[in-house]
Amino acid sequence: MEIETITEHQRLNAKKKLNKMFGHVNLKDMTLACPIRDVMAMASDKWSILIIMHLGYYPILRFNELKKKVYGISNKVLSERLKQLEGDGYLIRTMYPEVPIRVEYGLSDFGHSYLQKLIELTEWAQTYKDCVLANRAQYKTKKRS
Repeated sequence: MEIETITEHQRLNAKKKLNKMFGHVNLKDMTLACPIRDVMAMASDKWSILIIMHLGYYPILRFNELKKKVYGISNKVLSERLKQLEGDGYLIRTMYPEVPIRVEYGLSDFGHSYLQKLIELTEWAQTYKDCVLANRAQYKTKKRS
């Protein structure tokens, strides 16, 4: 009986999942994979990730509060990302008929489900950041040689 290591198990598991995702796709016609790429591109944009993570920590934020939390984002980009995230269902925009109009943003249930995956990825990145930095340094040294 052959003993399987954790890494081997992870590779096999990943291969099965990728085969399920892409096994039916004709490699000459990858247009079927485009919706996945489109969803992943939006969901993995650095600003979108920061917006979702802050809305996970602070359940409700107004535009200017969010802008202060997501350091470096412009009003235009924040406005665009909020519209895209709302359109994709990640967040809920609530407008109150007051003077001046008050608008608040919060995560939808769908947004919370994505937040859970972002947290897992962030924890993974935190665990392996030193490894990545060491690999970068080793690569730079090797490249100079």
